[in-house]
Amino acid sequence: MSLSNGDGDALKRLREVVHRLRAPGGCPWDREQTHASLVPHLLEEAYEAAEAIGEGNPELICDELGDLLLQPVLHAEIASETGAFDLDKMAHVLTEKLIRRHPHVFGDADVKTSDAVLTQWDAIKRTEKGVKHEPYLHGVGKGLPALMKAQKVQKKAARAGFDWPDAAPVLDKIKEETAELEEAVKSGKQEAVTDEIGDLLFSVVNLARKLGVESEAALASATNKFVRRFHAMEDRLLTDGKPLGKLSLAEMDAVWDQVKATEK
Repeated sequence: MSLSNGDGDALKRLREVVHRLRAPGGCPWDREQTHASLVPHLLEEAYEAAEAIGEGNPELICDELGDLLLQPVLHAEIASETGAFDLDKMAHVLTEKLIRRHPHVFGDADVKTSDAVLTQWDAIKRTEKGVKHEPYLHGVGKGLPALMKAQKVQKKAARAGFDWPDAAPVLDKIKEETAELEEAVKSGKQEAVTDEIGDLLFSVVNLARKLGVESEAALASATNKFVRRFHAMEDRLLTDGKPLGKLSLAEMDAVWDQVKATEK
């Protein structure tokens, strides 16, 4: 099979390349893959794309989104080999879904705000799936990491009107959960400690949501900041001939504070 030279449809050429990789005589690794075996790669590429977006580098974002794009194209090629579906069917299903769920754009519905759009989307989705008695939050955030799932569940509950009016009562709730955690720690009961930590985390996610912050991104940023500062602290200590593991916490804290001061 000959491949186009790239002067035509870039997506068509991508499909040709992936088909060649999966074909007899193609790449052994690609030929071995299944929908299930590709799941870790799909998740990894999604997180790497998210990290690139966080860095704000357009060239890197393009590169990482390209890696992510490979995943559905590869899944479609695998499915086409058994006649289950192909990329065209995926695109058709998605296009029709977008049209159905945007009646304010492609129909006569009248919605003016993003919140109204999301409420409409949920209503249409439930109608499409024939949902009548299924719990409102059933399946929300399924498969997501806990932090992202918590925020998604809270957002959907909020669209049903179950939400704090502003951030102030959420801050009070965090104080309440912190006090309950302190009591659980004093009790020495690990199960209670775990339960209260979960409640506290859930409340912090709620505060992030009320303030327009994505919890996952915020925690990722804080973790990266910690790693950056830790490396800087380590470099300073090694320069002074003081390897990690042989210093007191107070000594390390002193250098840590110096590192923080240089970032301000």
